[in-house]
Amino acid sequence: MQTELRIPSDLRFLAIVESWLLGSLQVELGTWTDWPKWENRLRLVLVESYSNVVRHAHRDQPELPVRLCLELQGETLMLEVWDSGQGFDLSTYLPPGPDQFQEGGYGWLILNRLMDKVEYQVKIQGKHNCLRLQANLPPDWGNGE
Repeated sequence: MQTELRIPSDLRFLAIVESWLLGSLQVELGTWTDWPKWENRLRLVLVESYSNVVRHAHRDQPELPVRLCLELQGETLMLEVWDSGQGFDLSTYLPPGPDQFQEGGYGWLILNRLMDKVEYQVKIQGKHNCLRLQANLPPDWGNGE
């Protein structure tokens, strides 16, 4: 299964983005016993990813579209979030320490904890940035168990 959504960079569209992702996956994974747990996990990943593009990459530019691509192949679930912002230099990222409170900087940490693989490429073909998120489903997901 593959599907794609292009949507404005505006948090007012967050419910539509969630509905697209979770509705698409519900069709494929809805009878799986662990689906409710995964649904909550993927909702958090999507909210964090989409809201970061809106608030940071496309700040105050709602006319710039965000492109979301979803693919489910066997036991691999892949979500790509494409933006046209300046890009984020991961070499400058410092994860928050357990003893310190900081206002931001938790998104990358959350994504890496909830997903099996997280990759970020800046300025692909000089134009777009892509956040690739991969989750490996257990082998029994298709049995409805």
